[in-house]
Amino acid sequence: MKSKFVWTIPVVALFLIGTWSIALADTSDVKGPAPLIVAKSGEHCKDDPHCFNRIHYAVKPVAHVKPGQQFVLETRDGLDSDLDFNSTPADVAAVNLDRCHPLTGPVYIEGAKRGDAIAVSVVDIAPDDFGSTTIVPGFGFLRDVFPDPYIVHWQLNRLEARSKDMPGIAVPMNAFMGTVGVLPDKPELDKWLKREKALADAGGVVLTPQPVDALPADLCGVNGTAKDECVRTVPPRENGGNTDTKETVVGTTLLFPCFIDGCGLFAGDVHFAMGGGEVAGTAIEMGAKVTLQANVIPGGASRLSTMHFEGGSQLKKLAPSSFYAVTGLPLKPEGDLPVFSTYLGGQKIAPLANLSEDLTLAARNATLNMIDFLVKTKGLSREQAYILVSVAVDLNIAQVVDVPNVGVTAILNRDVFKEQ
Repeated sequence: MKSKFVWTIPVVALFLIGTWSIALADTSDVKGPAPLIVAKSGEHCKDDPHCFNRIHYAVKPVAHVKPGQQFVLETRDGLDSDLDFNSTPADVAAVNLDRCHPLTGPVYIEGAKRGDAIAVSVVDIAPDDFGSTTIVPGFGFLRDVFPDPYIVHWQLNRLEARSKDMPGIAVPMNAFMGTVGVLPDKPELDKWLKREKALADAGGVVLTPQPVDALPADLCGVNGTAKDECVRTVPPRENGGNTDTKETVVGTTLLFPCFIDGCGLFAGDVHFAMGGGEVAGTAIEMGAKVTLQANVIPGGASRLSTMHFEGGSQLKKLAPSSFYAVTGLPLKPEGDLPVFSTYLGGQKIAPLANLSEDLTLAARNATLNMIDFLVKTKGLSREQAYILVSVAVDLNIAQVVDVPNVGVTAILNRDVFKEQ
């Protein structure tokens, strides 16, 4: 009797232990479907077959994905630059803007046809370790006020960005794709070329097709078959593109009309964080790994004249816990002609001290007022203040009806001021 009991217990125990070992297997070993990865290669876009920097309907897809399939786009910084922690203002002045906006893609969304729409969910954005914010001569909202090159180097992680160039400041990560969109077809491209040429002929600020350093080279380059039709990536258009919309963070869904079969989705120019307005012309620029998921909406293009987007509580997360705000009105010294109004002629505008319903002038004044506040109260240089406004201050429309003085506010996120 004793012997039977002694031998029975180990058998039962061994059975239970074996069962427990199966049930308690390490869950880290349980994997879901692997995403498709559109990897980057080489030092610059020109070295990478998955990269391009001009928009044209004939740019060939580099990958195909099924609706609902997750995929990862490995992206480069928006300037396709060689900037690093040791870069100087002279390096910024040498940046080649013809290489601006290296884009990863296009990705062919299977089942998508012209006339459909795609819903692109932002699943994850993994930042690089290095980011930069620069003042590039001749570029930016206050390009006439800040003519000299400048750079802030940022150390990045998934929590915040810090810089030795901006001690006492930590900018929280609210990453998004500065440039994301779909390819046009020929009718859309022809319309864009026509209207942008007309604006350029009138003296407006327009970047017309430039084949130097354009990619794909065989299509858009100096000897490219469509070099005069490949549009630049700086302005956003009906296909999305360089929308610089800071609210399109992880968890939101972007909606695009499809102009070609497969839609031709692309992305790049990822920002770690940005103030609404990106006034210096750059945010916290970085390379990143962006995980996306796209679904097709049959016939959905008829409801979209431009990119739309939607989400849940993301706007609450973006809101600061503490803020300080200044306002701007469309006022100026008599005799001054705002740089953005020069192409319209100055005969009427220059002598006026007050312009009518001019949101751009109001936004300019709100930006200048915030820079003055930061210099006087935080001990920043004017260049540092301009950079901080570009990455942590939101320009908001206050009202557009109190004629002639429409209003813009500049709202500073005071959460960025932290001890080292």
